[in-house]
Amino acid sequence: MGSPTGADPRHWRSLPLGQRTLLLGVINMTPDSVSGDGLGTDVARAVAQGRRLVEAGANVLDVGGESTRPGATPVDAEEELRRVVPAIEALAAELPVPISVDTTKGVVADAGLRAGACIVNDVSGLHVDPSLAIAVAQRDAVLILGHWVRREWGTGIPAGGDPVTAVCAHLTASAARARDAGVARAAIWLDPGLGFGKRAATSLAIVRGLERIVAMGYPVAVGPSRKAFIGDVLHVPAAEDWEGAATLVTLAIAGGAQIARVHDVHRLARVVRMADAMLAKRPIASVGISS
Repeated sequence: MGSPTGADPRHWRSLPLGQRTLLLGVINMTPDSVSGDGLGTDVARAVAQGRRLVEAGANVLDVGGESTRPGATPVDAEEELRRVVPAIEALAAELPVPISVDTTKGVVADAGLRAGACIVNDVSGLHVDPSLAIAVAQRDAVLILGHWVRREWGTGIPAGGDPVTAVCAHLTASAARARDAGVARAAIWLDPGLGFGKRAATSLAIVRGLERIVAMGYPVAVGPSRKAFIGDVLHVPAAEDWEGAATLVTLAIAGGAQIARVHDVHRLARVVRMADAMLAKRPIASVGISS
């Protein structure tokens, strides 16, 4: 993939983190997507979709091979590798942006990084497989640590408690595990896990209190699109939630989020540019607005 420096547009160090909000465009290599965007193992379609996402404004392509929706059938490592590795290889060869592998398994993370990814998106926050952090550290990759409410992991939010305080505590513990494994502090991003075992009211409260998560000192990513709780509020199917996602992305940017993981890049890139202009994250001239 070339030298791991900012000179390589496919390396995460080339990203303008902190200068403007970054967009992670989703490439879903599963056959059972609830929102109908699953590509299975079709590498050609993955590359075509990746090209469309980059042209629309995606800064990173996030490739996943196992659904995290409620009730989804678990996928073993062999099948997940079969789905994501060829897609990552092709995307890294064809497109000049960093690639992220969305997985909770260390073996898949390692293979994805070898195939050309430079970011690992672990929605479990290292609860499924702590060895994943070792693979990230060895390859100077970014590790996105997510928060997922799971009783068996001890990551629940006490009834009547403050969800932001609970999420901060759990993410602090995940970040400590990553640091202990050798991941550099600058290579850790945090994701409060909108949805992911949380009720709608809880996810909305987290967005309202996002500044406190940002204050932990790590870049914060949010993933508000295609989440069931948006449908709970707007009464729309998952594939038609983009207005709700746009609202959440805007409020998250106002709260200090630096990265947004979204499906509808062609719509939400304009939302992000407007939010950045409003918050002076990007000079108005650079977004094509005359004085």
